[in-house]
Amino acid sequence: MLIKLLRVGGVSGAATALGFWLNARSRRPRELGASILKRQFAVPADPGLPQMVVAGGGEPRQLVQRAIQELGGINRFISRGDIVVIKPNIAWDRAPAQAANTNPEAVAEMVRLCRQAGAKSVIVTDVSINDPRRSFERSGIAGAASAEGAQVILTDERRFREIDLRGEVLHSWPVFEPFLAADKMINMPVAKHHSLTGATLGMKNWYGILGGQRQRLHQHIHESLVDLADFMRPTLTLIDAYRVLVRNGPGGGNLGDVALEKTVIAGTDPVALDAYAAKAYWDLDYRTLRYLKLASERGLGTLNFENVRSRVVQM
Repeated sequence: MLIKLLRVGGVSGAATALGFWLNARSRRPRELGASILKRQFAVPADPGLPQMVVAGGGEPRQLVQRAIQELGGINRFISRGDIVVIKPNIAWDRAPAQAANTNPEAVAEMVRLCRQAGAKSVIVTDVSINDPRRSFERSGIAGAASAEGAQVILTDERRFREIDLRGEVLHSWPVFEPFLAADKMINMPVAKHHSLTGATLGMKNWYGILGGQRQRLHQHIHESLVDLADFMRPTLTLIDAYRVLVRNGPGGGNLGDVALEKTVIAGTDPVALDAYAAKAYWDLDYRTLRYLKLASERGLGTLNFENVRSRVVQM
């Protein structure tokens, strides 16, 4: 069924030198000393449940509900008293129809489910590229998430901590504080074209935890985002493919570049999810998205998404 759906949906010395360059590259908004953290939020695997669910044909809230249900229910991921951080893409001053940010209703539904499970607090945040207030408001995410009881935190230059990411090329870098205080972490990217890599999906979404001059990481994009994915291993990933920005990403702006796919891809294997979405919407694989192979080699997930336990549901 996965293949049918795809058809329808149509370190060596150089690495060491790169590490020194990256370590010296950015301004440091708040100098607190380099902490050493390893943020792994994954829940135990369950061989009786799918690792990836592709839910299609419904509205955003319905798709999130169904995907979580098929993965074992929200209580598999969220426990009473948890501090939950939800990381959508809220980088751009764009409306929902332009598909540059995560769908606000999908984010709101995830907030509702986490609160239903008894989460102590649910935080929705991102480090925006455009003006944070405008991006959060125009995306619809601030209003929709707040209405469901989330604490919405805008980018604030005073709230970055210098963190040792312990990566192969990424070392000390400013990280937005809310991402350092979570019990559970939910990654909610939107599926988009990217002018450099071809697509931006779940692992690329972790760029939005960083401050500093992030654009300089694009010179070594595959290595740096694998370091980030290793540092920030989420409880759950949901790729919003309700509207897909198929061209002229990541900022978009033209409605003609948006395809209405009405799909959510959710699961516990972030590499498989990215590999599936890249193939489904852009016919891309690890030969273009080299980070997929690097992430698989580091043990972050499965490169061949066909090999993970999967379920496809239509609503």
